[in-house]
Amino acid sequence: AGNNVTTVNQDPLSFMDMFLGFMPGSIGETSTLACLIGAFILLATGIGSWRIMFSVFAGGAVMAMIFNSFAVNPFMEVDARTQLVMGGFAFGAVFMATDPVTATQTNTGKYIYGFLIGLLAIMIRVFNPAYPEGMMLAILFMNVMAPLIDHYVVEANIKRRLRRVNTA
Repeated sequence: AGNNVTTVNQDPLSFMDMFLGFMPGSIGETSTLACLIGAFILLATGIGSWRIMFSVFAGGAVMAMIFNSFAVNPFMEVDARTQLVMGGFAFGAVFMATDPVTATQTNTGKYIYGFLIGLLAIMIRVFNPAYPEGMMLAILFMNVMAPLIDHYVVEANIKRRLRRVNTA
């Protein structure tokens, strides 16, 4: 079996195996292809937010590239493309982060919220080997911060509009 580090670096799973879901994990979360099909359905019906989905993947990719450039431990050596299809990252980005009740409501807030979820998920995955899948924890942290993000986005819009009125 081996530890997580050995499994990540020496497991014979290819990128395509991980993308299609031919790897161990909870049912429904391992196939990134199935999650993408679900994302198209959510977007077509107007239920899911493409801003959140896009920014979760962007945040995860940015954090993975930053870690990969340093690569001081084996978890950091995993490239961004692989990080995004491993485990439940895609499932969390598509189905859990886009929950309309707990996510941010403003459009700018959705970008910030999703980007920070992606950053935190990869950070938790890399820095805490005892908790190899950090997506749910990242979503919970950001759900707590969602009202705060919306508050500051609205405040920034009010200040911007007041400056526009005062200078005109």
